[in-house]
Amino acid sequence: MSEDRFQLLRLLEAILFASGEPMTEKTLATRLPEGADVPGLLQELVGLYANRGVHLLQLGERWAFRTAPDLGERLQTENVVPRKLSRAAIETLAIIAYHQPVTRAEVEEIRGVALSRGTLDSLLEANWIRPKGRRQTPGRPVTWVTTDAFLDHFGLESREALPGVEELKAAGLLDARSAISTLGAQAMAAVAPPEDAEGDTEGEEGDGEADHHGDEGAGPGDDEAAADFESMIAGVEATVEEEDEEGPGKG
Repeated sequence: MSEDRFQLLRLLEAILFASGEPMTEKTLATRLPEGADVPGLLQELVGLYANRGVHLLQLGERWAFRTAPDLGERLQTENVVPRKLSRAAIETLAIIAYHQPVTRAEVEEIRGVALSRGTLDSLLEANWIRPKGRRQTPGRPVTWVTTDAFLDHFGLESREALPGVEELKAAGLLDARSAISTLGAQAMAAVAPPEDAEGDTEGEEGDGEADHHGDEGAGPGDDEAAADFESMIAGVEATVEEEDEEGPGKG
């Protein structure tokens, strides 16, 4: 191989490596000295890279370097992208954990709002819930329970290890109900029609603590959020108290 041809091969190799997309022979010819044997040079490069980690491949009318097929699997990487659960998904998960086996309709009754399909889908993708069977009632609705992956993620040995009423109170969850209820009441009063203001005077005077906190400001949507949270905590408390009476203690 002459020195000139060797330099042409190096130049062609550099052009292909530096290109961000496959290149046609016509485009390559414009980058090489006039009269260069582009097809012949390309075939030489194909032979030179036949046993390398990258191969020179013809993709239709274009040419490009690509990873050797036998090395593709070793170069694959997987990135775990954490997904934050929505408030609805967290509440639904808590209800299923304390009320399992539970149907979708029962979850909606406790939360007080309709349950979107995406909420259950996100919990299914996380492998934290699974269908257990069907309730022997009209319509035979599917019942849902938590999985072993749920217990493993939260460091629980079994369902009986879920925090009870006293532990929830110690964490401030149940104690927060009165404050949240106040915010919800104030938000409802804030959006009430003007003509109803006089008729509600007696009720507002009897609210006491609610009037005291009214000026702190409740954003739009706090009433719905308060109702959702209060419904979830009420359901959790009722279930735990019922189970405490039956025997298994979790508090």
